[in-house]
Amino acid sequence: MTDSRTPRILMCPPDYFGIEYEINPWMSVRKGADPERSKAQWKALHQTLVDLGVEIDLMAPVKGLPDLVFTANAGLVFKDLFIPSKFRYKVRQGETERFEEWARGRGFQIVEQPEGVNFEGAGDALFCGEALFGGYRLRSDVQSHQWIGERLDVEVLPMELIDPRFYHLDTCFCPLAPGVAIYYPGAFDEYGLSVIADRIPTRIEVRAEEAVYFSCNAVVVGSNVVLHQGAPRLAADLERIGFKPHALDFSEFIKSGGSAKCLTLRIDGEEAAAWKST
Repeated sequence: MTDSRTPRILMCPPDYFGIEYEINPWMSVRKGADPERSKAQWKALHQTLVDLGVEIDLMAPVKGLPDLVFTANAGLVFKDLFIPSKFRYKVRQGETERFEEWARGRGFQIVEQPEGVNFEGAGDALFCGEALFGGYRLRSDVQSHQWIGERLDVEVLPMELIDPRFYHLDTCFCPLAPGVAIYYPGAFDEYGLSVIADRIPTRIEVRAEEAVYFSCNAVVVGSNVVLHQGAPRLAADLERIGFKPHALDFSEFIKSGGSAKCLTLRIDGEEAAAWKST
């Protein structure tokens, strides 16, 4: 479960994070989020990842783009390619230009998708082994995943998301290693569940009472799994199969519909090769 390369992750400080609109069931402008607590929680994640040997690449926050902090939605990194997101909601579309500027500055080749499709990055596109699992309907379109599969020459397994609370794939499914993943069954239709059963030999079913704390929205660094502190049963299940959980508080970001994974984008090549052990 180790990779010879140094893990690299993109993050964006939450200087301008807040709940300024409502585009998912978790967001409430009236309730809002606490800025100081948000910053403290983000810093705790940043420090934990640094302690785990991750090289963090920071992009500058931008006033008026409160969700820029959720870098998982920037796009999909594959080797030296960057496929930027095409956000469904207009309030997030301004992020794309910023993410493209970052990627271009880091030497990535920008690969634009065709017009007329929605695609929300690594929030809905996750590799597990050599296959790309793609969540669709609520934010991303199935056509976007099909196009990506053809462009990258990889197998794509589209899975329909049916619960608006779990609007991105990374809120209900988390690859841990080739053939190993955690998932929340209630977020998928019967076909999606059959895909997971057929393609993931070792899988941990997350209970509903822990799934609502976005416990599937975890950051995996080797055998380490960083997740929200409200999932003690999942933490025990992870330990049982040889992973080490690191429980932190992401309560302020959960108010906006995100947690640990949403705050990160793996940029060292989140493709099949990145999972191969030495």
